Amino acid sequence: MTGPMKATVADIARSCGLSTATVDRVLNNRPGASAANRQRVLEAAKQLGYLPTLDQVVLPSKPAHLEFFLPIGSNAFMADLAHHIEDYAQRLPLVASCRIHNLAGISPGALQSAVENLSLKANGVGVIAVDHPRTRNILRELVDAGIRLVTLISDVPAAPRSAYVGIDNRVAGRTAALLMGRFLGGRTGHLAMVVGSRSYRGHEEREMGFRSVLAEEFPDLTVSSAAESNDDPDASYRATVKALHNEPELLGIYCVGAGRSGVARALLEVKPRKKPVFICHDLTKETRRYLVDDLADVVIDQNARLIAEQSVIRLLGSIASSAPYLTKKFIEPRLIFKENVPVQ
Repeated sequence: MTGPMKATVADIARSCGLSTATVDRVLNNRPGASAANRQRVLEAAKQLGYLPTLDQVVLPSKPAHLEFFLPIGSNAFMADLAHHIEDYAQRLPLVASCRIHNLAGISPGALQSAVENLSLKANGVGVIAVDHPRTRNILRELVDAGIRLVTLISDVPAAPRSAYVGIDNRVAGRTAALLMGRFLGGRTGHLAMVVGSRSYRGHEEREMGFRSVLAEEFPDLTVSSAAESNDDPDASYRATVKALHNEPELLGIYCVGAGRSGVARALLEVKPRKKPVFICHDLTKETRRYLVDDLADVVIDQNARLIAEQSVIRLLGSIASSAPYLTKKFIEPRLIFKENVPVQ
């Protein structure tokens, strides 16, 4: 007994009342079809089961060329993310090619320089970028050129991206404050924050969320220093050493971005009489060690593997869809303690 036959281009044309030539243009992402007709064709193709799906996202009918712009530098989490993107894309037949651009910093100028190397074959782009007028203009120009866009990790809402892939950073900051307050159990005193870069909307949202919960639920805990490190471990180290010297009884440290190794180095060198509660983000080889060595108390992880997979899927889905935006869906953060560190 055979299963149901796969729908054909002619079936789709009959279903939506258009010519097979128009259907072919839409399915192969060629010019010459209006936005309304593209919507009709893709909806009919979806209803007839012509287009493949993955994780309930409709995928394009032919392989796509994807490119990602990531400020990897020495950031272990970014390196893990890049690895997972490449690994996942290689295993998907609908990805014709996947190229990672390592940005030379987080400035709009670094993104502009990298975008100039974008392949003419590119169908979709994923980017981690600061929320800045120049950045938004660069991203608008990409989309105006017919390229689909998703933002990763830190959103740029005013840019015409099809989707944001990452955690709700404000919720992550609120979670960090709730954990800090519960760990400290009603004590009164000072906290230090090491902020990566407020140019990243995600870091700014984490700081806002953290401060909001302290004010709402733990008014006896005060942030006495909040240094911006630009995700540089040496700057994080200096800021943490200064905070520990200025506040010998410092109760806690919240590292918002990627400068956690500098915070850890400062704690090991200064050796405060009572170690402050240390909360940071992103599960990496080094933060695993901080947990098991009782240096860090909890890691709020945004799951590099899942973000990588979803960024590829959402890019493919945006290429297949005629709609400007896909359904919003946040990645759920994981709370990692020393007792539940997952296998690598």
